Amino acid sequence: MWIQPEEVLLAGALWVSERANPFFILQRRKGHGRGGGLSGLLVGTLDVVLDSSARVAPYRILLQTADSQIYWNVACGSSRKEITEHWDWLESNLLQTISIFDNDEDVTTFVKGKISGIIAEENRLKQGEEQEEDCGKFQEAELKMRRLFAMPEEEKLVNYYSCSYWKGRVPRQGWLYLSVNHLCFYSFLLGKEVTLVVQWTEVTQLEKNANLVFPESVRVSTRHTEHFFSMFLNINDTFKLMEQLANIAMRQLLDNEAFAADLTLPKPCKTLKNVSILKRDLDARAKNERYRTMFRLTQDERLDGHTDCTLWTPFAKMHVVGQLFISNNYICFNSREEGLCQLIIPLREVSIAEKADSSSVLPCPVSISTKNKMNFLFANLKDRDFLVQRISDFLQRTPDSSRGDTSPLCLVGPSTPHYHPGLSTASQGLLQLYHQDAREDLGPKAMREKMKEEAWNIHFSEFGRGVCMYRTSRTRELVLNGIPESLRGELWLLFSGAQNEMATHSGYYGDLVEQAMGLCSLATEEIERDLHRSMPEHRAFQNETGIAALRRVLTAYAHRNPGIGYCQAMNIVTSVLLLYCPEEEAFWLLVALCERMLPDYYNTRVVGALVDQGVFEELTRAFLPLLYEHMQELGVISTISLSWFLTLFLSVMPFDSAVLLVDCFFYEGIKVTFQVALAVLYDNMDALLSCSDEGEAMTILGRYLDNVVNKQTVAPPIPHLHALLTSGDDPPPEVDIFDLIKSSYEKFGSLHSDVIEQMRFKQRLKVIQSLEDTAKRSVVRAMMTESAFSIEELEELYCLFKSKHMTSCYWGSSSSAAERHDPSLPYLEQYRIDPAQFTQLFTALGPWVCGGHTSTLSTRLFRLLDQNKDGLVNFKEFITGLSGMYHGDMTEKLKLLYKLHLPPALCPEVAESALEATHFFTEEEPQEEKVKDYRYYLRMWATEKEPKAETIKDLPRMNQEQFIDLCKTLYNMFSEEPLEQELYHSIATVASLLLRIGEVGKRFNNNNGGGRKADNPAAQGLPTEPQREEAHGEGGLRESQVCLALADAQLEPATLDEESKDDVSLSSYSVVSSGSLPCDDITDNTLLIGGGRRRRGSVLDVDWSITFEQVLASLLTEPPLVDYFEKKRDFKNKMAACKAQRAVERQTSSTSDHELTHPGIGLM
Repeated sequence: MWIQPEEVLLAGALWVSERANPFFILQRRKGHGRGGGLSGLLVGTLDVVLDSSARVAPYRILLQTADSQIYWNVACGSSRKEITEHWDWLESNLLQTISIFDNDEDVTTFVKGKISGIIAEENRLKQGEEQEEDCGKFQEAELKMRRLFAMPEEEKLVNYYSCSYWKGRVPRQGWLYLSVNHLCFYSFLLGKEVTLVVQWTEVTQLEKNANLVFPESVRVSTRHTEHFFSMFLNINDTFKLMEQLANIAMRQLLDNEAFAADLTLPKPCKTLKNVSILKRDLDARAKNERYRTMFRLTQDERLDGHTDCTLWTPFAKMHVVGQLFISNNYICFNSREEGLCQLIIPLREVSIAEKADSSSVLPCPVSISTKNKMNFLFANLKDRDFLVQRISDFLQRTPDSSRGDTSPLCLVGPSTPHYHPGLSTASQGLLQLYHQDAREDLGPKAMREKMKEEAWNIHFSEFGRGVCMYRTSRTRELVLNGIPESLRGELWLLFSGAQNEMATHSGYYGDLVEQAMGLCSLATEEIERDLHRSMPEHRAFQNETGIAALRRVLTAYAHRNPGIGYCQAMNIVTSVLLLYCPEEEAFWLLVALCERMLPDYYNTRVVGALVDQGVFEELTRAFLPLLYEHMQELGVISTISLSWFLTLFLSVMPFDSAVLLVDCFFYEGIKVTFQVALAVLYDNMDALLSCSDEGEAMTILGRYLDNVVNKQTVAPPIPHLHALLTSGDDPPPEVDIFDLIKSSYEKFGSLHSDVIEQMRFKQRLKVIQSLEDTAKRSVVRAMMTESAFSIEELEELYCLFKSKHMTSCYWGSSSSAAERHDPSLPYLEQYRIDPAQFTQLFTALGPWVCGGHTSTLSTRLFRLLDQNKDGLVNFKEFITGLSGMYHGDMTEKLKLLYKLHLPPALCPEVAESALEATHFFTEEEPQEEKVKDYRYYLRMWATEKEPKAETIKDLPRMNQEQFIDLCKTLYNMFSEEPLEQELYHSIATVASLLLRIGEVGKRFNNNNGGGRKADNPAAQGLPTEPQREEAHGEGGLRESQVCLALADAQLEPATLDEESKDDVSLSSYSVVSSGSLPCDDITDNTLLIGGGRRRRGSVLDVDWSITFEQVLASLLTEPPLVDYFEKKRDFKNKMAACKAQRAVERQTSSTSDHELTHPGIGLM
């Protein structure tokens, strides 16, 4: 690139001159390219270790004048190509102009002014572009990364760090490049080069550790190896970025969605040094995620900023120190002391936000008033004016909630909607619905319930009610003591954050029900099957009212989130929600559970539950090490924990007890589930340690959970089916649920959400990669019976095929990878690739190398394998085609090659025209259609359902143009064979013979058919029995006629009638010896057939055709061709050559340097 001219005193130090003219010198830095000796090695090492290459490019151009000892650096380049373009421009545009100057000083002034003008013009053109935010040094590092690792421009660098890579016990100092999809490392020390490329999707474990061998280091594990990096300037920041990128990769494996940059990210107030846009994006995402998790906000909420402040708490008459958070829809506060005070104020509830009077007691205060007459006072704000202005800006964008949204359901016509306000479940929960006629209970349990309600009412009067309520340690105490039934639905909605989402989506649930009801899908079938299995012991679900409400909620959610659809255990959780909440509230609680509080729990592979199962095992090992070892031997933990977590203990514990755990879960989150699970194991430790098998341990835990009781419940006991099955003659003592909760907080209350999230990340890598391995094994087992490849070969092919699919996910393609990935399909059909990716795999792995014709052959094979015509090929189809080429016998290989030159393998236009011609020639006179009875249609249906094995007699005939194309393919296939000339001679002989056979068949058909083309089967492209007989010389008189015609064709080609001469037949080919024409002369417009060359623009013979049987019989007469097609191709060498290349797509970068290529770079 052009640079502002700067003085250079020593032009020869560390530089080698490569080109020169009277005014300019092109130089290369020592240590780059070939040669250089010891000084070159030292300079190259310094450039890598000290990163001088980011400031000093390997090439430069100097301006020199004859009378001056000072040189001026006017251009630099990271590659020879770039610097050569600048050199050519100088010679073409400046050299002749400056040669007429008499004064050297004028030359220097003119060149400096010209270069400065070019730079100014380039900067002007770049203004407003997104790349301008990245400083020059970072851009140089990104260019270097693409050059060193052959990455395309789509691969974006996030950040780079100086560190050491441990190769054995020797650290190699170099640079670690973290891009969106790859971890790359490069080192060049004293002539020894180390290059590493790892895809994030291949990472199975990421750990930060310190030991005697590796001082504070990061370990990156893949399925086959481990990599250690150390000596970071700030290892915590680097590791945090690695975690984010690995998480994004795992999300790609789950959802097949590429990383999308946040285009709405605000521009920084000041220029950020060495920070890329993507790094800022990822930092913002991490902050947003933490903010949303802390306050249970929706996924589209974005943090605008946060600041330290104090909040006046009227209930405690004191100022609480904490942080104030501002986002596009909320103002939130969290105290510095955990659990002391938390506040969430939706902007839709704010009426006034203004500055209050400052004083020594309240410096820089801001007052916020809500519509329900609550007032909040924040003080000690650093930039109060900016904060108030920012809140005002967000308030102006906030829609007025008082007007609300008119639900479209009000406009529905005379037909009754599935969900409407008149339904009993639209305004109250099922428990309230069934208890409204019950007599008032005045017993001690009922009085205790009243006391709970009164305690909450006092709390509401003191701390507020609704979304703006102060959430304090007192709130937590009330939750742990149990939420009264009358307030349970309201408080679940509040603590989960579902109330905010429902308030901003008025009428959404009703619309969703109307859209979803009546639709039939796999999810709706599963829902119908499980409806009557949802709490059948509860009378609310023993009638149509409860069942219909459950159906509407589950169906609406399956329609809202097709990625999840429906998963078993959702019915149990939703049933409990409907007991305490109206339908719409239950729906939004289900949304909060599935999408925020229990992420990925209810997808098709229950990934979230498996992740938390791994976390639970790790917690058991930390808190109960002795029990952990014994339980691992029995394999119990993985069996019990999945049902505990998926249903929040609702399926394994009496309902009245489990619902109290749901209370705590909505307030505290997943940590409560872990605490209670650990407490259950702790209480049964002695009994579990004495167990000898898994069944005994399961029985102990099952009976314990069945006897966890809630002695304070006022509702009549609900029979627990699991308890009925596991109760024995000597039931264990009852356990009070409140004692269990209290014990879990006392023994395991030190668990923190941040620790759990960190453990979840570690387990997520392990679980998702384990699921991918399981999928691979399933695919290999399924394909073992359908192909002749070995297990190892199928596994390697699956990994290669999947990497192509994933590459399209993040480097773009004609169709998004998400559209190609259908999780409802079997594993071997889930991943699919497009024609371009198929061509790459075919070129790398296919045994038939056809030079420039390879892409055409690949495209045709793709069309042949694409059975459903969706423009994509799945793994099963890919293996079917590849296995036929490698492991089929000669007939199967020839049949595949034959079919590649017939529709549908031909291009769609050719196939369509052929189809039209067939319809034209097969038109018949309209006949009176006979009425067919049902038995005819049943027979036809049964015939269609029967699988038909394709034989060689079923293959259609090949016309002359298709035959010529087949010959061209065969000639291209032999170009790299050792017996090239023998194969050319053989195919020339076979082609000449087949041409004559087709000519004989045409003449014979014309003689028999009386010249009626409509009766000519060859024109239709369809095989007929008479033709087969003629081709094989069967049938008395016909045999003699064929032999006679064949002799005429061979001996007297010039005696054909005039009609045959007009068509392209043997006479239209000039005979050329196959050995006299080198293969280099074979082009798209030239074809050797029996030593003949077809003239471009010649007319094809539409009556000429041959069958596959004739092709096969002719080829069998030539031993070189038989040997070629029967020869077993070495697939292992092809696969090894493919693996030696990078597993990621390579693209020649514009900054590539021919002297700095690394053919040995591989994915380690």
